[in-house]
Amino acid sequence: MGSAVNQENALDGAMASSSSPSGNGDGENCGASTRHEGSQLPAIAPAQTALLVMHYQTDILGLFPSVAQGLLVNTRKLCDAARTKGVSVYFANLRFSPGYPEVSPLNKNGQGIKQLGLFIDDQTSPELGRRADEPVVVAHRASVFFGTDLQARLLAQGIDTLIMVGIASTGVVLSSVAYASDADFRLYTVKDCCYDPDPVVHEHLFSTAFESRTAVLSLADALLLLA
Repeated sequence: MGSAVNQENALDGAMASSSSPSGNGDGENCGASTRHEGSQLPAIAPAQTALLVMHYQTDILGLFPSVAQGLLVNTRKLCDAARTKGVSVYFANLRFSPGYPEVSPLNKNGQGIKQLGLFIDDQTSPELGRRADEPVVVAHRASVFFGTDLQARLLAQGIDTLIMVGIASTGVVLSSVAYASDADFRLYTVKDCCYDPDPVVHEHLFSTAFESRTAVLSLADALLLLA
């Protein structure tokens, strides 16, 4: 698979490196509120809301064994709360065909991923208990919207609000949040269900790019929203 440095170069933009975990997303601080003190969560309309779980797949969780269990426990709680509330759950995975025909020779990040030999026959993490009626969107780029029918599916179901989580913050979360914001979705991100091996950049994104485009929630906040 190559060194940690080579993996970082390969996966930058699509998910992240497999260097030492930063500790974010480990579940230890899921009770701490991420919202500003005194702020209140607006109510959501379940029929118009979807939980979008991005890149929670076996190959990616396998790169981060030290934090995988905590992330899966947090995100399973979130999925179950959404299901109970009547909020649709969508999964989006990075996936390629054998030989990586979807990867352009002009795409530097894609060429690095191709060298890893991953994301061909993995699956959505079974710990999340995906149901048969919960869609899995297959993407070939960092954004789960680029080259997929996800936006069309959401709009066809009357969904205008997204709760977004994923691995990694610098890859799929950043790319997908930027697109969804430009597409005028009402957005939430759940920090305790996102992860990036670079803790500095992870924290910076949640205090800047994500804060300016989404309502940033802790897991405790999100469970209250879905109660």
